Amino acid sequence: MYSNKKTAAIAVVGLGRFGMALAKGLCELGKEVLVIDESEAKIKELRGYTEYAFVCDKLTKEALSEAGIQNCEVVVVCIGQRIDVSILVTLHAVSLGVPKVIAKATSNEQGYVLEKIGAEVVYPEHDMAVRLAKRIVNNNVIDYLSLNNEIEISELKILNRYIGKSINEANIRKNNKLNIIAIKHKDDIITEIYPEYVFKENDIIVVIGKKENIQNFEALQ
Repeated sequence: MYSNKKTAAIAVVGLGRFGMALAKGLCELGKEVLVIDESEAKIKELRGYTEYAFVCDKLTKEALSEAGIQNCEVVVVCIGQRIDVSILVTLHAVSLGVPKVIAKATSNEQGYVLEKIGAEVVYPEHDMAVRLAKRIVNNNVIDYLSLNNEIEISELKILNRYIGKSINEANIRKNNKLNIIAIKHKDDIITEIYPEYVFKENDIIVVIGKKENIQNFEALQ
């Protein structure tokens, strides 16, 4: 089905709130998306986004194969609450030879099993809760992305002490051990970072660094 496509094919199985939002988001980004669910109503809603939308009454290996997930480069299993179905669908995707299988989990136990059968596991509710907690606790944090147990990418409000100073003068790399990879100024996003740039009020810096260094920066007022 997808063998002649220029872009990588992505399948989303399960159209709950997470799966529906993911599928629509991928389609809006111009990706070829295959969506599968047991609900005719949900599939009908997605047909305005992709022509590859299929109703499967039972998510068996045969049904998934007939829909064509084995031709996809990525399959995302978005079935969280029905743990048995989540595990079986993930197992089917792996056994059909899909190069990358990502599965949503709602518990550590479910995630452990999904990892054991070859999936990359995501915890949407947990990750969103952690992100919200960081924003509530520290007003300097806009958003963040954890790359691993040590490294994060964070959006941070520029500290008052640096307003009016150039990047070279602030020397955040040396003083705070963080690398600036982008600056948000009003509606502009600056990705070419020059040492002469002067920080302005309400600037947001996007930095990458060790979690402890980001936390130390967050604590500065």
